[in-house]
Amino acid sequence: MRIISGRYKRRVISPPNDLPVRPTTDMAKESLFNVLSNYVDFSEKTVLDLYAGTGNISYEFVSRGCSSVTAVDKDFGCTKFIIKTAQQLEMKELNVTKLDASRFIETAKNKYDIIFADPPYKLTNIDFSGLLHFYEHRKYGRVNFSFFQLEGEQKRL
Repeated sequence: MRIISGRYKRRVISPPNDLPVRPTTDMAKESLFNVLSNYVDFSEKTVLDLYAGTGNISYEFVSRGCSSVTAVDKDFGCTKFIIKTAQQLEMKELNVTKLDASRFIETAKNKYDIIFADPPYKLTNIDFSGLLHFYEHRKYGRVNFSFFQLEGEQKRL
């Protein structure tokens, strides 16, 4: 796994094989960030990365200039790896929380400009109606990306 662009461009990160997750492929990540780059200036944005896994997406957000990235995962091995990698790369903008994503959302006090959620399982019983506006859907092989915005915020990205 590698960082695609930004301050840490081309840095290769090798997660341990015993983590219970699979990182987003470089091709899928590059496609995701190509789409986002058309709508978002990453500088000074705050990001929440739910189900962070290896931290792959979090590192990319930091590398592209986000001022604060919070990576949330419930697995101790995952959070330990993200912390270790962030320290090695001196990513002071990356904060890591070991907590179930649903519990984090229930107790979160901060607001975020971008929320990325890539759960390793199907989400059920989540009602986005009234909160989010569907913006765009893209499919890359077996990988699907859906983009949402807050109602009334379409022009601000």
